[in-house]
Amino acid sequence: MTTTFDEAADVPREQLLGVDVGGTFTDFVLLREGRVEIAKRPSTPDDPGRAILNGLAEFGWSPEEVIHGSTVATNTLLTRTGASVALITTRGFRDTLVIGRQARPDLYALHPQRRDPLVPRRRRYEIEERIAADGSVVTPIVLDDIDAVLNRIGRSGAHSVAICFLFSFINPEHERLTAERARARGFDVSASYEVLPQHREFERMSTTTANAYLAPVMTSYLDALEARLNESRDQTVRLRVMQSNGGSLSAGSAGRHAVRTVLSGPAGGVAGAFAAARADGFDHAITFDMGGTSADVSLCPGRLLERTDLIVDDMPIRTPAVDLHTVGAGGGSIAWFDAGGALRVGPQSAGADPGPAAYGRGRLPTVTDAHVVLGRLRPEQQLGGTVSLDVLRAKAAIATLAEPFGSTEAAAQAVIDVVNANMARALRVISVERGHDPARFTLVAFGGAGPLHACELADAVGIPQVLIPSAPGVLSAAGMLIADITRDAERGLHLAIDPADAGAVPPLDEAFAAVERQATEAIGEDGYRSGVAVEFAADLRYRGQSHELTVRLPAGCDAESVREAFHAAHRERFGFDSADVPVEVVIARAKARHPGLQGGLGVGHDASDAASRQEDVTWDRARSTTVLPRAAVSETLHGPAIVTQVDTTVTVPPGWSAEPLAEGSLLLRRDSEGSD
Repeated sequence: MTTTFDEAADVPREQLLGVDVGGTFTDFVLLREGRVEIAKRPSTPDDPGRAILNGLAEFGWSPEEVIHGSTVATNTLLTRTGASVALITTRGFRDTLVIGRQARPDLYALHPQRRDPLVPRRRRYEIEERIAADGSVVTPIVLDDIDAVLNRIGRSGAHSVAICFLFSFINPEHERLTAERARARGFDVSASYEVLPQHREFERMSTTTANAYLAPVMTSYLDALEARLNESRDQTVRLRVMQSNGGSLSAGSAGRHAVRTVLSGPAGGVAGAFAAARADGFDHAITFDMGGTSADVSLCPGRLLERTDLIVDDMPIRTPAVDLHTVGAGGGSIAWFDAGGALRVGPQSAGADPGPAAYGRGRLPTVTDAHVVLGRLRPEQQLGGTVSLDVLRAKAAIATLAEPFGSTEAAAQAVIDVVNANMARALRVISVERGHDPARFTLVAFGGAGPLHACELADAVGIPQVLIPSAPGVLSAAGMLIADITRDAERGLHLAIDPADAGAVPPLDEAFAAVERQATEAIGEDGYRSGVAVEFAADLRYRGQSHELTVRLPAGCDAESVREAFHAAHRERFGFDSADVPVEVVIARAKARHPGLQGGLGVGHDASDAASRQEDVTWDRARSTTVLPRAAVSETLHGPAIVTQVDTTVTVPPGWSAEPLAEGSLLLRRDSEGSD
């Protein structure tokens, strides 16, 4: 049971539902009277909420609170289907969205292509005002100028307004006046001093504009979903939404701060995987989430790592987010030959509609079809309990790739090899390339397809063991139940701490007090007023550097503590420090945190059909393989073996073994007793 909220006080909820809407499946995890129930059903990409509502009707569930991992924000940015936005900015800066940093993502492209900004030039408006870098007013803002611009915006047809004035993160008064007058006219307003009160005008403008673009869409979706969840209900169903930082917030706050949800679903998976690893005694984990469309990997060296510099569709977005790396490699990833005749897999995906050929409607070859051809996905096992596999259709799809490889089975293995190489590269990016030895970590594999690939990836990267949680196929949804309720606040600073400075740092203390108040008020508005802890951090850099590191700091820390914490973080990240150079503080941060579900979410498995059997499965060659349901794994199982369950399939390759753990997980290790 978890503690959540009522109108005025925290109260317990008896039924709590975590739901993750993926590109192929929508996953459900229900906690009811201390028991965990899981389910999956195909997603409905045209209306993500329909799969949720259909699932609840089908399963007969009546949760009192729903925590939702949403892809609405991400998909809205990728498909450019957001609100019509107008931008108000300081005179001379309306083209900042286009100029950006003049970075070239395709360095050697002769004819580089850039997507149009979210706001066309005709809806970017300027006002004669100016605030200096120290916060002083150089040119006062004139109310009549604000009204004139708002009149033009009203005639333009835009309903959402982004406001981003120069140095408003130091002095927000001009933005506040403009936002008040725009809201009074009924516009949806995103002001940068509320969305991202930080330096760097391009990133601040890009993030504020993205929030203005997303907020009306997200609010409309969540309001409709919440209303439909509450139809014909005697008791109000609460709706919370996962944030990109691995915590959740109320649906109302998620609508207003939509940009904070762009990595909503993957963040829930990382939170759930790290919690599962710690429950089994593994504090250093690499999480590996492979679904139907993509694979997400994250390094957890004893804690969840965060970052703030996201890029979504070539658009910089600054918001706290779990530090993960994504590649277009999933069970539905399509295999194809490029112009040079090389086999490629992804990033295009068959998705939920039509899905892989093995699902009965698609025709293009996918990773799922390759597993079916090799015998690793068993036709007698329905995927997610709802999808039957069509072996002949899968073979026909993979056969279209077979000519260069000599056989359909060889082509299927080539598809697996290519997608594994793509994902192994991602694992090296977050570990080896950042100075971490993979041999010190445990690979936590989840998602519908993750346990099919985990051992081969561990071999490729040098990870000694793999942990498969009890319900890996729905772990992202489970992670949403486990995730804390969080609200973040930040404030821009311009503060230098010299090597000789000692004692208190009053400007930093004042900034921490301000962001603490802002974060606790925000989480209180969501209904959490007791049991809230606040954590502090600051973005620090050496004088002369152009980028910062976010470093955790205690409240009331002195100058020496700030310097030492930054020196240590810099050594860990870059291998050296510069103790004789002043340290600059550019952002003060606070995170208010209310604990989510306490305890594990182990899922029992149906033991009604626990018999094992031997089947021929293709590994390096055709081998007699033990096939058995998860409930039948009561002692160490030596590979080759295939373990089936309703939400995923676990492969134990030759030379590996699987040991059941007390928490219901499987621990896979290299086994000298296994087959060669």
